[in-house]
Amino acid sequence: MDYEVRPVRVDEWAAVKELRLEALRDPVASIAFLETYEEALARPDSFWQDRAAGASHGTSARQFVAQAPDGRLVGTVVMLVEEAGSVDYFGDPVERRQGSVVGVYVSPEARGSGLIRALFDAATEWVWSLEGLDRVRLYVHQDNGSAEAAYRRIGFARSGGVARLAGDPSVDEYEMEIKRP
Repeated sequence: MDYEVRPVRVDEWAAVKELRLEALRDPVASIAFLETYEEALARPDSFWQDRAAGASHGTSARQFVAQAPDGRLVGTVVMLVEEAGSVDYFGDPVERRQGSVVGVYVSPEARGSGLIRALFDAATEWVWSLEGLDRVRLYVHQDNGSAEAAYRRIGFARSGGVARLAGDPSVDEYEMEIKRP
């Protein structure tokens, strides 16, 4: 694997935007992300600048990226820290302080290389370094079996939690979790 996995840098906002737009054009994007290509494309540069800056340092969120030898970003995982008493992106209450994985994407040419595990390893290593965090969760769409299989290989298991999409209550998002080793 010839990819460098590291936290995003503040000045990489344009590359972060391009990677997100690529992810939203992926055939499974409509079930893997809670945003459309058109919504992301319409966001001003200041949004992307703030996003990269906020996820490059601090203790509430960190974006990890994979950089190919040619300098292009080809993968990403975002780790959020959810605080007990807050509300998650589905509008449900957060009962405990925990990590939450969002925005997982690996470019097609880098899939199958072990890159997703390297991204998750970096993200969980960071979150485990924070005080009081012993659980990380993510949600996977009921029809995204390949993502669920990848998460299982990394060590995630279904927790029994289910979230419903606001736009379609017939669709389940299964909560998966991993606990601090």
